[in-house]
Amino acid sequence: MQDLLAKELCGNTVQAWLTALGITLAVWFALLLARRGAAGSVKRLVQKTSLAWDDVLAALIPKTHSLFLLALAVMAGSRPLALPERLDHIMKQSLVVIALVQAGLWATSVVGFLVQTHRERKLKEDPASVTTIGVVGLLARILVWILAALLVLANAGVEIGPLIAGLGVGGIAIALAVQTVLKDLLASLSIMLDKPFVVGDALTVDDLSGSVEHIGLKTTRIRSLSGEQLIFSNNDLLESRIRNFGRMRERRVMFSLGVTYQTPREKLAKIPDLIRAAIEAQPQVRFDRSHFKEYGSFSLNYETVYYVTVPDYLTHMNLQQAIHLHIHESFEREGIEFAYPTQTIFMAGGNPGGAPALKPT
Repeated sequence: MQDLLAKELCGNTVQAWLTALGITLAVWFALLLARRGAAGSVKRLVQKTSLAWDDVLAALIPKTHSLFLLALAVMAGSRPLALPERLDHIMKQSLVVIALVQAGLWATSVVGFLVQTHRERKLKEDPASVTTIGVVGLLARILVWILAALLVLANAGVEIGPLIAGLGVGGIAIALAVQTVLKDLLASLSIMLDKPFVVGDALTVDDLSGSVEHIGLKTTRIRSLSGEQLIFSNNDLLESRIRNFGRMRERRVMFSLGVTYQTPREKLAKIPDLIRAAIEAQPQVRFDRSHFKEYGSFSLNYETVYYVTVPDYLTHMNLQQAIHLHIHESFEREGIEFAYPTQTIFMAGGNPGGAPALKPT
């Protein structure tokens, strides 16, 4: 047994290799137990405090990969060994690569935590910022992994200066090939920053209407009034004429009505006051004007404008109904008749003496 332990293997005795293996396993299991214990302690701490740093730790600890802990254990276990220079160099480079990947996982975890925290805080205050934060978080994650990849290549001895220059030229070629996608991406960034509309706004785009459900990097999804989902590319959407009812502060309403030509002149003069009284009798309404507008083909026409001081469509329709019923009641009380399409036909030779006969229809 002594001879077997003293036998050399790759420049080290079998006993040294067994010692290194034991140290590696002991350190690995110790690190795994430490990670588990730390996760439990931080979880209990998070439940007791409202601090931000413990929430960050609670997000980072689960992202500590077992492979990273194993790499640390292998490096600790290899200390007693006399390894060849090349093998030692490979082990150190491998540890750096694994450490950079682990750092990338930690960094993206922090970014995700910050994005989620800010999203929850701003969701009720400013829905548009939620989408903006999501895009910024995605770009931050991409930047973290690009930086990690460049550091890995630099550690491997690759000259990253020419690589970055080549990526710039290749990026131009790719941009030309996918310019449609890039247009939508830039349009998405424009929507996030300029905020012409946000999630929840009611829009009319050309002859299509609905409420915004999701603003993505390439498309915006709108739930139509009839129930189906409408999908617009962001670039096409910004090039369209958009009516955003979500930004409406008040609603302007204009309507016309006609009365018969047989209405006495004194009653014609009273009609604007009757309409005004009907409008001002309703809450959340501001009267603007009411005038005898024109002599129509079969009626004397009035035009009225008022404002509903809340943007809600259901409130607008309820108020409009109440106003119309009030006007109908006032006209009925005053004996004013609403006009409807009529014609008067003159028929020659219908009466003695040659006078034309009148036949209303």
